[in-house]
Amino acid sequence: MSSLHPTPSTLHANKPKILIVDDDEEIRTQMKWALVQDYEVYLAEDRKTVLEILKRERPAVVTLDLGLPPHPRAVEEGFLILGEILEQDALVKVIIITGRTEKEHALKAIGQGAYDFFCKPIQVDELKVIICRALHVYQLEQEHRELQRRLSQESFEEMLGSSPQMEKVFAAIRKVATTDAPVLIVGESGTGKELVARAIHRQGARKEGPFIAINCGAIPENLLESELFGHEKGAFTGAHVQRKGRIESAQGGTLFLDEIGELPLPLQVKLLRFLQEHKIERVGGREQIAVDARVMAATNMDLKKAMGDGRFREDLYYRLCVVTISVPPLRERGEDILLLAKVQLQRYSAESKKKISGFSRQAITAIQTYSWPGNVRELENRIKRAVIMAEGQRLAPEDLELASACAQYEGKGLKEAREALEKDIIQKTLAKNQGNITQTATELGVSRPTLHELIKKYQLVKDSE
Repeated sequence: MSSLHPTPSTLHANKPKILIVDDDEEIRTQMKWALVQDYEVYLAEDRKTVLEILKRERPAVVTLDLGLPPHPRAVEEGFLILGEILEQDALVKVIIITGRTEKEHALKAIGQGAYDFFCKPIQVDELKVIICRALHVYQLEQEHRELQRRLSQESFEEMLGSSPQMEKVFAAIRKVATTDAPVLIVGESGTGKELVARAIHRQGARKEGPFIAINCGAIPENLLESELFGHEKGAFTGAHVQRKGRIESAQGGTLFLDEIGELPLPLQVKLLRFLQEHKIERVGGREQIAVDARVMAATNMDLKKAMGDGRFREDLYYRLCVVTISVPPLRERGEDILLLAKVQLQRYSAESKKKISGFSRQAITAIQTYSWPGNVRELENRIKRAVIMAEGQRLAPEDLELASACAQYEGKGLKEAREALEKDIIQKTLAKNQGNITQTATELGVSRPTLHELIKKYQLVKDSE
């Protein structure tokens, strides 16, 4: 058999089950002996036996001769059985066995849901190839069905996971959503802090109102005040019209302040005043504007350390962190990592219209042992790139650019391998950026404080800021 096609042993640990339906005992016996080495073969000659075996054994593939008793010279009974097979399980692959002069019946059967057809006299080697392909498709569809089942059980407001850490996050979301209390969401960059904020918003009483997000670290300091509080016409050069800010736009809904630790101290004072009084003034304005909005914030920074360094106000911290939700890093989420990887592979394969069926065993090992410093965002980016660049049907470590991680750290304990890989990646990225902390942090998808802590942890040398 060509190496391009999967062998039965690669599809299932146990022998796959096949049902042969034919009223000719000699044909049934011949097919059984031809296939029994690779498959668990069941035989049936009429509709009653077919339905009993289907219910009891749930075979993946059925070969079906349309001419069956009580009218073996007609095809009505065969079509009835085809319909009942697919009604029990639409994923079962039915291969029609037909004479060369009855090809139109086989084509009609395919139109009604059969997988393929094969003309008599039966050539065993060719039939084996068709059966093996059918099993491969069946397995892929079963994996897809199982993935969809798991998604329905393990997803919560667009977030996936069944690890204890994520169950804790989901429970916290349900509790705080029923209140209007400010929430501080903490976690490494790329863990999905904004998804948590959006979930709280959608679960709460303000779900019909707007959800307004702003990244405090992505907007230049001289523009951030206007972005948050708005401005009056003529307030500064270029302010040709009056403009509402993000806070005012969140009226009746939720304001989400991402990377709150990057907020400059003067704006921390103004934000604190809004949290206390629920009123703002636009830049260049004197009118006090009442705003009814729930406030949530997120950070990957250690705000307590920032308070100690004088970079974050203590009174603002305690206003924001009435409730704190900690989002775990991807490396601590166990089996969630592979679930997320499979979901992203399915999504990007569909978008790219590429038939990629899964990950190689080596790729799964690499995914599970890699430390994922960029967390879910990094996982998505690597899989998206791999789907675009891959040439095989299964993604390999090389496609994910994790080949060195898989080979170099083989034999080490899981924690030791992750730490060694993390140190290696940080060291190489620092060298690439000539020790520049800001550029290195951006490339790795972590904050500057997080990078400083990792450099200290691994005793790495940095040359410049």
